[in-house]
Amino acid sequence: MSDLIEIARDGAVQTIRFNRPDKKNAITGDMYAAISAALTAAEADAGVRVHVLFGSGGVFTAGNDLADFLRSGSILADSGNITRFLKLVAGLEKPLIAGVDGLAVGVGTTLLMHCDMVYASPTSWFQTPFTALGLVPEAGSSLIGPRIMGHAFAFELLVAGGKFSAEKALMSGLLNSVIPSEALEAETMKAAARLAGLPPEAVKISKRLLKGDAAAVAQRIDDEVALFAERLHSEEAQAAVRAFFQRS
Repeated sequence: MSDLIEIARDGAVQTIRFNRPDKKNAITGDMYAAISAALTAAEADAGVRVHVLFGSGGVFTAGNDLADFLRSGSILADSGNITRFLKLVAGLEKPLIAGVDGLAVGVGTTLLMHCDMVYASPTSWFQTPFTALGLVPEAGSSLIGPRIMGHAFAFELLVAGGKFSAEKALMSGLLNSVIPSEALEAETMKAAARLAGLPPEAVKISKRLLKGDAAAVAQRIDDEVALFAERLHSEEAQAAVRAFFQRS
């Protein structure tokens, strides 16, 4: 398991922490594999009732490590770590909660759309650079985003590349609450513990009713992956990605 992902257990709550602060917690293929392994194990463990995601170093995650994925080519593979992870998250039976402190970029934002509750600090901000890189939304966000936020907010975030403050993310429906940074993790864990104390089968069934058809989300993820791969090979995206690395 990647040491860039930190797994811990507090009673019936499993925490998964992005632990690569020197790279703004940018996610590599190995990190996706580590998170998937932790989620899969916890889903099969009756003692775990809630999953919680945190960042580290004042950052949630800057999203995919583009250099890692372009080097390996795994971002294009349907069977790759990222696609398996996204489909796993889309089909989780147990609740998924996130506590966001600092930036949440790209999949750092779209991942939150799969969470059942999301808390953030006042200094957090949310942005997706997909079209700026000549690409398209991912993680099923083109389907889930409008459901959560409505078309206008989803378009601003996913297509126009708007930068959402914590206040705006709360207003749009992406967040449940904004909590001071110093209290964020404790309050997120309290919420997780309260949820873990509820009858687990009732929670599981209720989550399934609210989420609806997971197969539709999985199909949208496949559709996005195919278009993402097509776009990544386009002249428009190649030029945008080169410009991105020149600026970095």
